[in-house]
Amino acid sequence: MKTPSYIKSALAAGLVSLCAVSVAAHAEVKLNGSGASFPFPIYSKWFKDFSAEHEDIRIDYQSKGSGAGIQDLINGTVDFAASDAAMNDKDMAQVKQGVVLLPMTAGEVVIIYNLKGVKELNLPRDVYPAIFSGKITQWNDPAIAEANPGVDLPDEPITVVTRSDSSGTSFVFTGHLSAINETFKETVGQGKAPNWPNTGKFIAAPKNDGVTAQVQQNEGSIGYVEYGYAKLTGWKQVAKLENKSGKFIAAGPESGAAALASAEFPEGTLPNSDVPNLIAWVWDPAGEDAYPIATFTWMLFYKDQDDEKAAALREMVEYGVKKGQKIADSMGYIPLPKSVQERVLSTVEFIR
Repeated sequence: MKTPSYIKSALAAGLVSLCAVSVAAHAEVKLNGSGASFPFPIYSKWFKDFSAEHEDIRIDYQSKGSGAGIQDLINGTVDFAASDAAMNDKDMAQVKQGVVLLPMTAGEVVIIYNLKGVKELNLPRDVYPAIFSGKITQWNDPAIAEANPGVDLPDEPITVVTRSDSSGTSFVFTGHLSAINETFKETVGQGKAPNWPNTGKFIAAPKNDGVTAQVQQNEGSIGYVEYGYAKLTGWKQVAKLENKSGKFIAAGPESGAAALASAEFPEGTLPNSDVPNLIAWVWDPAGEDAYPIATFTWMLFYKDQDDEKAAALREMVEYGVKKGQKIADSMGYIPLPKSVQERVLSTVEFIR
């Protein structure tokens, strides 16, 4: 029977959707993962290239949000997960096999907006928390206008787009806002599913690509996404944010690296474990040229694995560290510093 041409094309190209990536047919070892959408673009590229070099390993990754990935790991339905929020002590305690958490890449959370004719927008550090806590509601608010002289800001309401799912991007974004603004901390707070204001001008969408789409489709809107999503879609309306030093900084590889330069990893191990603790946060970086919202993002593994899968997972991690970092910049991510790469390559040996 003749195979239809569209099936041949699909098989030749591979299938990559916005919510999942599946590569390498005829595999002997199949690895299933789920979690963060923040690193999905770079992970999908890694997994495709890795499987091209390792035809005996197939990787399926479902981009469904950090919270869902953590829960899948707890439930034992995946071989690995991914999270921008790492894991807290309570979640780690629920994984009887033990866990290994490895920072695999890093990125920035940016604020994107949709305002006709406004090519550049400065947002002071007392203003953007007020927007996302519902305290500033109009685009021509004096606090916004003062930071943007000569910009024609419309007398229109601000539509705020947040995440609808349990999100590591939300955890990082609200962690920063809570660190710099006490009112935000008390009213919205930090979390994977924060307590956003219940008003008609706050709307929600799933995953980074969902927020990106909502902002792009709705004039007068504003939202937060991983920088790579703005870069890969070509969206130019990305706000400059005022950092701790009082400078308005654009997201990018240099400003992101400057933010992460102050990250300090703990000396000890994960709770009730001999696995090194590779969880580090920089909630409000102090560097003069540092972009204010940057974070590592982690892959989560069982410490006690099936031997064959453990070996495949170690190979996958080593590929991401040794080869994958080379494409980070081009995809809107921050390459891991050499010192962090060394920590990851040492700690991956705990996956057994």
